[in-house]
Amino acid sequence: MGSLNYKPDGETLKLFMKDESFLRGLRGPVGSGKSVACCIEMFRRALLQEPSEDGKRKSRWAVIRNTNPQLKTTTIKTWLDWFPEDEWGTFHWSVPFTHRIQKGDLDLEIIFLALDRPEDVKKLLSLELTGVWINEAREIPKSIVDACSMRVGRYPSMRDGGPSWYGVICDTNPPDVEHWWSIMSGDSVLPEYISKQEAKMLVKPDNWSFYNQPPAMLEIKDKNNDVEAYDTNPECENSNNLTGDYYKNIIRGKTKSWIDVYVLNKLGQISDGKPVYESFVHSTHVAKGDLAIADGVPIFVGIDFGLTPACVFAQRLRGRWIVFDELVAEDMGIVRFSELMKQHMAQYLPREFIIFGDPAGDQRVQTDESTPFQILRGRGLNARPAPSNDVLLRLESVSTVLNRMTDGESGMIIDPKCNNLIKGFDGGYHYKRLQVSGERYDERPNKNRFSHIHDAFQYLLLGAGEGRALTIGQKQSKPVIARRKFDVFNVKPRSVYERMR
Repeated sequence: MGSLNYKPDGETLKLFMKDESFLRGLRGPVGSGKSVACCIEMFRRALLQEPSEDGKRKSRWAVIRNTNPQLKTTTIKTWLDWFPEDEWGTFHWSVPFTHRIQKGDLDLEIIFLALDRPEDVKKLLSLELTGVWINEAREIPKSIVDACSMRVGRYPSMRDGGPSWYGVICDTNPPDVEHWWSIMSGDSVLPEYISKQEAKMLVKPDNWSFYNQPPAMLEIKDKNNDVEAYDTNPECENSNNLTGDYYKNIIRGKTKSWIDVYVLNKLGQISDGKPVYESFVHSTHVAKGDLAIADGVPIFVGIDFGLTPACVFAQRLRGRWIVFDELVAEDMGIVRFSELMKQHMAQYLPREFIIFGDPAGDQRVQTDESTPFQILRGRGLNARPAPSNDVLLRLESVSTVLNRMTDGESGMIIDPKCNNLIKGFDGGYHYKRLQVSGERYDERPNKNRFSHIHDAFQYLLLGAGEGRALTIGQKQSKPVIARRKFDVFNVKPRSVYERMR
């Protein structure tokens, strides 16, 4: 068998590996040894598996990462650093990426999957597994964690004696305070806007355990309690595998929010990037309380499709946009999301609806011969493509509204319950900093949990005519307005809407 020399460098790492819980989560700073511990834990559990009748210790694991580039450059790299091919067997780089280790009586199969590949998601939902490692779990929706929990304990089969242990292990850098990890671990409270049904899904089961590693550095504060410097924490973990000045070097040029999350292991939102809308002012553009919805005024709806569909609801009153609601789902196709939209829209009847979506929704979905727009129309939701999918036009349509003054007030006001949209405006929706010298950023907004709701808002405004001057010469869709006093859920789609003359 190949050589392997590992000793967990830290009490939290030791406790994590000794734990027998069905699901174990490990949260810590960058460089704290989380990923390596999970790699070793998979291998250790494989060694502890009782042999089958043929004398083989059989186990099969899936390793999950949010995107394929992250999977290949980070997760797989870490795995192969410890289990190189020349010692442990050939790594298969065809999809799904697989490493099978057959040494002595050990038969361990590791399958690496990325959630941005539909074929990988489909594969995950069909696998018979011993365990799952979710790498950087803050990027993974709770629905995927639940799906993983249903795939483990199935290999080896009971005919071969069954698994000696099975379950899910997770590691992550700190998520924000409203993430499922933060709530279920008890590190933050349940937000008020969470529905009772959603709240039930965020109660920590008795057989789930969460571990927090110590911060890698400590804050040094002045007499006004402001942070003036940082010093190495003598209790930080994995320090024996890092250079003595590792953390002192990585914090150079970093924002406080970045240091809080990646070094101090604090929950929070990273603002290491340039906000897309620098003219957004929270105190100006976010209402202090609930916004009223006007009668006799159409409701504009913007939709973004995909596995994380989102939509935004707004009204235009005397040239001012009132953004009063949002709807965001995870791991949900357009068929289920359309039903959710119908239920959500029912509370605003009998108002008129004007619906615009991602122009790419005119393309057929992989699992169906229908396009997302056809699926929506088949359910009485006559959504139409926004006039353009050009990123610059979409961003400009929002910037125009943000900078507009109407009767001495901002051209846009957002209800505080639009939590995802607001967090995106506050910096969650940003241009990613490029890993080069100087202040350089990506040309397009970073694709993350906030980009979907912001794409939906852009389609709404662009479809409603904002930024229309920018689209001169382009083929445009006419807005559609629903007839008054209609029942959008109990009429034939073609009879619901009329073109605006």
